[in-house]
Amino acid sequence: MTDVAAAAGVSMATVDRVLNRRKGVKQRTTQRVLKAALELGFLTVEESELIATPRPPNIVFLLPAGANPYLRLLGEKLRVRAAAKGRDAPSIRCIFIESFNARALAAALRHHAAWADGIAFMAIDHPEVREAVEAVTLAGTRVVTIVSDLPHPARMGYVGLDNHSAGRTAAMLLARFSKRTSGSLALVAGSRNYRTHSEREAGFLALLEEMYPDLRVVGVREGHDDAGENYRHAISLLEQHPDLIGIYNVGGSSNGIARALVERNRASDVLFIGHGLTSDTRKFLIDGTMDAVINSNPDTILSTAISLLCAPPEQLRSGQAGSGLGMDIFFRENLPSGVGF
Repeated sequence: MTDVAAAAGVSMATVDRVLNRRKGVKQRTTQRVLKAALELGFLTVEESELIATPRPPNIVFLLPAGANPYLRLLGEKLRVRAAAKGRDAPSIRCIFIESFNARALAAALRHHAAWADGIAFMAIDHPEVREAVEAVTLAGTRVVTIVSDLPHPARMGYVGLDNHSAGRTAAMLLARFSKRTSGSLALVAGSRNYRTHSEREAGFLALLEEMYPDLRVVGVREGHDDAGENYRHAISLLEQHPDLIGIYNVGGSSNGIARALVERNRASDVLFIGHGLTSDTRKFLIDGTMDAVINSNPDTILSTAISLLCAPPEQLRSGQAGSGLGMDIFFRENLPSGVGF
């Protein structure tokens, strides 16, 4: 390797990176190293051609840690994909990081960019995260946001719902299902630090103001996608607002709200709409505790994000790709068969 490095005019570390097909080496440098290795007999023609063939990309998914069942479902599906990796398939890692922590997310972006050719992550709209996206994309790592967006010209795209539309849909369903011209509605969010939650809230409030001004919104509680916090918020709402007719869970961990409704015998008269079809929300739809679940197919999210991160450079430009995801609305009468939700 010493002779190869000297002949190519590069360091031993660069030769090692080329021979092991690691990222961070320019194409012309790779060609110079391979030419030197061939001329010196260090590699055969077949070995050189194999090394010159672009390797499948390394992809990291960064997801918030915690008890959110939908995010856990995404993680489980990613682990299955990683374990079933074929010869020409990308190498996939799923990393759970501290939830609702912009600094932790920014640090994870910078750290994992050393290995990853592409990173998909659930974004927090914060200056530190935007700065990290700027840095890793300038260094050559592609970035895609999933579920919650971070509008930034350097990202390849966003994969998820139109969340403003999702919020409007939830408001329409609650208002129409209730058949009431007055009463209170409540929202429980994970955190407004996620655009997905703030946009759903904005859409919800906008539709009510436009079409159902006599329905009163009694405030937004942040439960941080924690079942215990959501439970306590729901109990408080039920106690403080006897005229409560509906709850919209903007985030995850609907099991806490469902538990409160059942314990207070209000599941039959308080409408409940949430997000993410998982084993628990499926159960709540079937037993009538929940009335509707707004969903984006987790397999479609993962496949679309991976496709964006693997696409040839000439097919994409930064910021070009939109969500392209349909919005599914599930009731207990149209639940899909099979497992995996």
